[in-house]
Amino acid sequence: MVEDVVSPDLVEDYCRLFMNRRAYTVQSARPHRESGRHYYYRPKDAKGRQALALSRKTIAQHLEGKITIGLYAINPRTQRCKWVAIDADYENSLEHLVKLQWELTKDGIEAAIEKSRRGGHLWILAEAPLLAKDCRVYIYNLASKLKLPVKGTALPEGIEIFPRHNSLKPGEFGNAIRGPLGIHQANKKRYFFYGADYTLQAQMDYLKSLGNLNEERLKALIAGMTVPEELSEVHRRVPSFVPCRGSGNEFRILEHIQVRRKSGRNFWARCPSCALYGHDRNGDNLAVSVDDPRKYRCWAGCTREMIREALGHPVKRAVGGR
Repeated sequence: MVEDVVSPDLVEDYCRLFMNRRAYTVQSARPHRESGRHYYYRPKDAKGRQALALSRKTIAQHLEGKITIGLYAINPRTQRCKWVAIDADYENSLEHLVKLQWELTKDGIEAAIEKSRRGGHLWILAEAPLLAKDCRVYIYNLASKLKLPVKGTALPEGIEIFPRHNSLKPGEFGNAIRGPLGIHQANKKRYFFYGADYTLQAQMDYLKSLGNLNEERLKALIAGMTVPEELSEVHRRVPSFVPCRGSGNEFRILEHIQVRRKSGRNFWARCPSCALYGHDRNGDNLAVSVDDPRKYRCWAGCTREMIREALGHPVKRAVGGR
């Protein structure tokens, strides 16, 4: 197999279309020993102290297939994003993405479908960064109009919208999605966009040819819109960070899960450990104390160690086993 040449121009085009902030994630080349999944992590320097910043060299390595990066949608300094991605990985999900793509064309928006392992990603590119909350209101209304399932409501499966939040606080990251045209580490396969030849240059030329969504058009489209009532619960943002006492480096579980609802004195969410084994279909096994998020419990019996391990943040053992 002849590898595509990754030219500086190709990298520059990729940066212009998809790079909105310097934070990023990397997909592990080695599967998790229990789940077999290839999790993403935030890379750090050789001393393990400082998070690395996304660079053109990193993007070149991604396009070359040497690593696989995950991209964050929102820049917390502006609360804007360069792109919107709709992730769908359930049965008949590709059909739903095609419906969305067609509905977008009626609004004068060209979107590109990228194949994934279990479904696909639908990408909308912006002429200039757009407010995340406006993008989400628009897509939620389209999903409601088409009666598409939305993950995070009462349904265990459905589309996921990136950006996943309306806004972020300084130091927050939100949720990352696999960068387009990267090689998935689980099967070493590159997933391309439909609509162009399967070479990196042809793919990039196709993406550059798409008409980009601008703010004036988006504002016109969402004029008078609010989040549909049936989707208001998933749209309502529960803070991903709740201050708690202790070191600034301590583990905060609310930064790693998506809260489904708040009831009584607890936030409720899908247990990461249960999810590894296909359990917790209702997504509410995990209870996290509202008053002190350091306190959390899986009502199906998963231990704290199992939950942390599933999130890729195992509990650190004291030196000497103490």
